Amino acid sequence: MSEDKLTSFLRTGSDWARMKTTVPGIFILKLPAYKGSPTRLAVELNPADESGSPTKKRGLVIRSSQEFEEFNKLFQHDRLSSLLKSIDKTNPSPKKAVKAGEEILEI
Repeated sequence: MSEDKLTSFLRTGSDWARMKTTVPGIFILKLPAYKGSPTRLAVELNPADESGSPTKKRGLVIRSSQEFEEFNKLFQHDRLSSLLKSIDKTNPSPKKAVKAGEEILEI
């Protein structure tokens, strides 16, 4: 992605605007100014649907290459996968949402 496009997005994009990239699930996010930090860009990792739109309201926001390296080490830790599998087994399976006033007969 060209730096000119990024610079333009930083200048003209609205706060919290999300720009798609050519890689599904990787977005550019414009962060608003906050306390002493100026307006800046970040990368958002957010699983994408068939049309390339994010599936979650907010994904994992990575603000710098150093922060990416820190997350990358955590994602590659051999115990993370086994921990997540244990959590999958422990958590109850999600139930389908029932609309208000809708009766469901469990059989």
